[in-house]
Amino acid sequence: MFNLNTHAELFAKAEGSGIFFAKKGSMVADQGTFKYSKRLLGTNQGSFVGQVMNHLARRFSGENLEMMEVQGSGTVYLADQGAHVTVVSLEASGWFQSLCVESEDLLAFTDTCQYGVTPIGVGVLSQRGIFTSKLSYNGANAQVAIKTNGNPLILQAPCRVDPDAVVAWTGKAPNVKVDVNWKTFIGQTSGESYMFEFNEPGQIVIVQPFERQSGLRVGVDDNRYQPDMQESAFGNTFGNGGGGIFGGLIH
Repeated sequence: MFNLNTHAELFAKAEGSGIFFAKKGSMVADQGTFKYSKRLLGTNQGSFVGQVMNHLARRFSGENLEMMEVQGSGTVYLADQGAHVTVVSLEASGWFQSLCVESEDLLAFTDTCQYGVTPIGVGVLSQRGIFTSKLSYNGANAQVAIKTNGNPLILQAPCRVDPDAVVAWTGKAPNVKVDVNWKTFIGQTSGESYMFEFNEPGQIVIVQPFERQSGLRVGVDDNRYQPDMQESAFGNTFGNGGGGIFGGLIH
């Protein structure tokens, strides 16, 4: 069983033995004995038909991140373009039972996470499509490592956030608030014409100090993650009693 943690906030550190899953090509170093192989149909256990359906759903929704299976024992260090890393521990019940995260912000997860997609219904209002990835608790030690462009801001609902800056959230999908009026058509808007509203008390929202370019994405900018190498004043591991970020936030 692997345990995910952070190292210098810019690496996901996986320690243990067995199997876990990570973004293809994200391994930067290891200490131990490991085998890396691409997963063709996905990461979930179950019937072949179920795996195929899950794979097709991810491809159709645009959330089909290329994953590799990491098998062995020792320590593996993962990173991606200098992005900051946060580890979320999932739980059998409560707010941390699942985590919704855009596939481009997903770095790694343990084999006790169920990996799928869920609709959010934003369309072309932002870089986010109408689906996002969803990682759910499926056994002990279920953990997810996500990336942010810079140090993350952790909010507790109720709150409103820019869809182009939000990275992940727990619980239900947000409501989408659209503020379009006559000023929109003459270019006199505030620049904040649409927002995600999270209204369930206790719901956790993770935001990065970076906004994706709004509108339809024509190409992929491989340099979109170029954060400042500042070091935050808190640890980047939380959930399941992880403390750290939520020491003064959740009571």
